[in-house]
Amino acid sequence: MQLVTRKQLGWPASAAPSQATTKGVKVHYTGSAVSTALLKDHQRCIALWRDIRAAHLANKVENYSDVAYNYAACVHGYVLEGRGVGRRTGANGNQTLNKAHYAVLGLIGKTGVTQPTDELLSALRDAIEHLQDHGGGKEVKGHKDGLATLCPGGPLYAWVQKGAPRPGGKPATPKPGTARPVVDLSQLIAAAKSDPPKKGTPVSYAGVKVVEDALVKEGLLAGSLADGHFGTATKAAYGLWQMRCGWRGADADGIPGKSSLTKLGTRRGFDVKE
Repeated sequence: MQLVTRKQLGWPASAAPSQATTKGVKVHYTGSAVSTALLKDHQRCIALWRDIRAAHLANKVENYSDVAYNYAACVHGYVLEGRGVGRRTGANGNQTLNKAHYAVLGLIGKTGVTQPTDELLSALRDAIEHLQDHGGGKEVKGHKDGLATLCPGGPLYAWVQKGAPRPGGKPATPKPGTARPVVDLSQLIAAAKSDPPKKGTPVSYAGVKVVEDALVKEGLLAGSLADGHFGTATKAAYGLWQMRCGWRGADADGIPGKSSLTKLGTRRGFDVKE
């Protein structure tokens, strides 16, 4: 997950009310004009996100405690932090509709940029999965599923109705009669800590290739670098996977852990043992 944090946005901690769990996540769009200039300039996405928060805080009738959404997703594939995890949505989160689901916003609108890019859809999936990892239930719905509204617009709602799939693939399923590969976490960690960063040397653990193939399918590792060695490129790719799962700093060092590896296996068709 390519995350732009509140700190990076220059915002203080959210004053929105806390809520540890929900039924799931609802998808929204801006419902207004979104300039096509965003497509070539990520900083305009940041500016739009700041403008949305400023507009909400300026609403003295509803007296918003913060920007209404937990996260936003932009056309360049970035997740922009709003209220963040564990926060109720809406103005002050005191409506039944707001208590049922967390909220993610796609930065597209009625005119201008109206079609979600694959990068935006991937970022929405990142945000949804991150919220699900932190108390959000399995439901993924559109705003209009709970209120008479056009939100989240035709293209995003069609995506939601398909199950909000990540572009470019879905979790792998084994062919009939074929056993799922099993990756030994301890052997994988040993390989990550000892494999040389170059081709042409003996493979230390065959399970590395299973993980590399999964990282290739996730778009995090070039296929030419999936050589069976958990070297520099594979560690960097796995670090990106850990970040997509929500980890940062020392927790995204490219050395596999049980939680991140299990998530990768669930998505890409292998099991994990310790």
